[in-house]
Amino acid sequence: MDDRSKVWMNGALVDRKDATVPLLSHGFSRASAIFEIFGIHESPNGLVAFRMDEHIKRLEESARLLGMQHRYGADEIAEAVMQTVKVNNIKRGLVKIFAYWAEEMVIQLVPNAKLDLAIFAIPDTAELGLDKRGPITACLSKWRKIHPETVPVASKACSNYLNGYLIRKEAIERGFDIGISLGTDGFIAEGSVESIFMVKDGVLKTTPLGRILASITRQSVLEIAETMGLPFIEELISTDEFMSADEWFTAYTGTKILPIKRLEDQHHEAPGPVTRQIRETMDSIFRFEDNRFAQWFQSI
Repeated sequence: MDDRSKVWMNGALVDRKDATVPLLSHGFSRASAIFEIFGIHESPNGLVAFRMDEHIKRLEESARLLGMQHRYGADEIAEAVMQTVKVNNIKRGLVKIFAYWAEEMVIQLVPNAKLDLAIFAIPDTAELGLDKRGPITACLSKWRKIHPETVPVASKACSNYLNGYLIRKEAIERGFDIGISLGTDGFIAEGSVESIFMVKDGVLKTTPLGRILASITRQSVLEIAETMGLPFIEELISTDEFMSADEWFTAYTGTKILPIKRLEDQHHEAPGPVTRQIRETMDSIFRFEDNRFAQWFQSI
């Protein structure tokens, strides 16, 4: 990112180089920050954000689950996003929102203050890989998904992503693109940042909520499937069932849908027919050719 870009911090637009917190801040030293990330797109009617309303709701829910209080309301956050995107002249890219405690805290573990807020508007670059299409390779990770009785896994908390880091690092070291975690009970959970889907005999299946992040892209895939009349199930998936699937794919904010061509030593043609059908519909939505999902986009 350009150091001359502007970051919205607690009501002021500052240069990115000045968008900092102390190393002893609670958000950094205690890893207590929460965040959201979503796409900005150019539509025939101007700039739009993908499901910004749902992302802001999830930011509020993350704070609730962790016993935190936001400094700003949903409407104020949405307005701040618009300001940040416009001042940085973003045409396509990502918005990342951080809510955190910037105050230095050496000993105190539970702050009483409301959360600080920072908003970044990040232009599309090759590094972001927003046009990545796959197919990709995946392995089953030795690292288990954090148990939902240890921390609220539905919260989009920075600390939860240490688990994701280990899962991705192991996958790369083994020569795969991504790793897929199992829960402590041995059932399929999710990737480092990806929701995981399988298809068997034409039926789409994914892990139920309560043990994974409530992914908005995941929910979008299920809404697409419902609109298209594709049968889907949200239930626990054993490793044996998962390995015997006809198709696999991932879904997440950055690239939406990526088919999996290899899982461990299992190879499939990818994308398969159901994955292709869902991805083609998703593509048409982001070309603004499918008005059934127009409500997913908010004007910036």
